[in-house]
Amino acid sequence: MPQVSFTGNLRRHRETPVTAVEGATVREALDAVFAADPLLRGYVLDEQGRLRRHVNVFVNNAMIADRLGLADPVGRDDEIYVLQALSGG
Repeated sequence: MPQVSFTGNLRRHRETPVTAVEGATVREALDAVFAADPLLRGYVLDEQGRLRRHVNVFVNNAMIADRLGLADPVGRDDEIYVLQALSGG
């Protein structure tokens, strides 16, 4: 099963242990995580279900291509990493 983990910035808002989930796409894997913690969804996705502007998702160290539909495929042994990009001046 793919494993989903979150950066420390997101973990300080919600408890997000590394979680093994069912799913053939990034969307399916994240939906499985959000089913267990619905409040986490709002930190990662906007009201249209797209990644928030300052959130990036990587599958096995490669940034996903589909930020809108999250349809990038994931395999049984893949690692999905969700991080909140920081900005400032």
